[in-house]
Amino acid sequence: MKDFRNLKVWEKSHQLALAVYEATSTFPRRELYGLTSQIRRACASIPANIAAGCGRSGDAELARFLQIAMGSASELEYHLLLARDLGFLPAPTGHQPGGWVKQPCTANSHDYDSP
Repeated sequence: MKDFRNLKVWEKSHQLALAVYEATSTFPRRELYGLTSQIRRACASIPANIAAGCGRSGDAELARFLQIAMGSASELEYHLLLARDLGFLPAPTGHQPGGWVKQPCTANSHDYDSP
C-alpha cells in the first residue's frame, strides 16, 4: 500500500481540484446543480481515484484506478471546454482549458514517485 500524498501525480491533481473549485465559484448560480456540480465532481474524482488505488493491494489495482482517474480527467476536460464556450470561463492565454487537465494527467512514470 502506497501513501498517495507522496505521489507527484496526486499532488498535481489535488492542486488542479483546488484551482477548479476556485474557477467555478464565479459560475452563474443557476448552474450550481448543473455544470458547476459536474465539473467539481469530475475534478475531485481524479485525486480521489489515485488515493483509492494506492489503498489497494498490488500494482494492477493501482493501474485500474489510475485508468478511472484518466476517464474523469477526460470528462473534466470536456466540461471545461463547455464552460468556456458558454462564457463561464475565459480562454486561458496561449492554451486551451484542457491544458489544466492534461498537465497532471499525462504524467511520466517518475511522477508516481515520492517527491
